[in-house]
Amino acid sequence: MGTQGTSGRAAGPRGARGWGQGAPGAAGRGRRLARRTGGRPAVAVAVALLALAGCGSDQGAAVTPEGWGTLETPSVTVAHPPAFKEQGEAERSRFNAAAATLTEGGRAVGTITVQLGFTEADSAEEAAIGAEAGIALGSTLEGQKEITVAGPEGRQEARRIDFEFTRGPDRVRGVIVTGLDTARKAYAVRVDAVKGRLADDDLRKIVESVAVG
Repeated sequence: MGTQGTSGRAAGPRGARGWGQGAPGAAGRGRRLARRTGGRPAVAVAVALLALAGCGSDQGAAVTPEGWGTLETPSVTVAHPPAFKEQGEAERSRFNAAAATLTEGGRAVGTITVQLGFTEADSAEEAAIGAEAGIALGSTLEGQKEITVAGPEGRQEARRIDFEFTRGPDRVRGVIVTGLDTARKAYAVRVDAVKGRLADDDLRKIVESVAVG
């Protein structure tokens, strides 16, 4: 992520650092279901139990789409489309724990970056304040909403921030997913892409693939 200024909001709770270049209880539900089914065939109960167990698993896990790559850090992972190429340690900013770039015609038109411990925060809300402080002056902040990301013990609270900004001749769409990892350290996954270069469905898959550990 290129270094951005501030969107006019206050800096992070104790100073944001500059931005650099997912089933417990299924068996019990099954027993209650069995009592309610009366004389229904046992196979019907078994099918219902499998459906309950599968539903719980799907809701908690992050999914990496087939053929995609994964950016891995000590506490956060995120998937990226195959056209994005992961940067090595020597290529990426020192502020980024991981990064991948989409290049067209020799220039970057999309980036995915992961920052760890970028601000001191005690909640996902405070992490979002710190993340917004890294959005460039003049950007259009489109909104912030509560989401969840996958974690080792179920879904974890997070925030999604949507914004746009102009870079040279391009209008760029940005999304930040931020919160606290299991060690209670702030993280931020940021996606910047020139408008028209990253499909909405791919952006959704990137956001849904974020997992903390």
